[in-house]
Amino acid sequence: MSEPDYRFTLANERTFLAWVRTSLGLVAAALFVLHLIERDLVSLLLAFLLLASAAGSMVGGFLRYRAVEAAMRAGRPLPAARVTTAMAVAGVLVVVAVGASAFV
Repeated sequence: MSEPDYRFTLANERTFLAWVRTSLGLVAAALFVLHLIERDLVSLLLAFLLLASAAGSMVGGFLRYRAVEAAMRAGRPLPAARVTTAMAVAGVLVVVAVGASAFV
């Protein structure tokens, strides 16, 4: 295994930290929903979706970080980014839940 250019390793770390920030923001949004919005089935579903998205962001970001680091060190092509697709789907579900709560 060869050492990758340190700039790429640092960029990979910054990307992972962006996933962590996203996760923390989703947790904050879930807490907002749980504490500042009247609790009903839709708001609980929304909070659950936000927390599940936060967990997915954290785990997915870490797995992506590890896969990219391993590929760079082995000189292989970078792996496909499946986490972004999952987060986009979760985002659509959150938008639908927010829209549903506006009409309930």
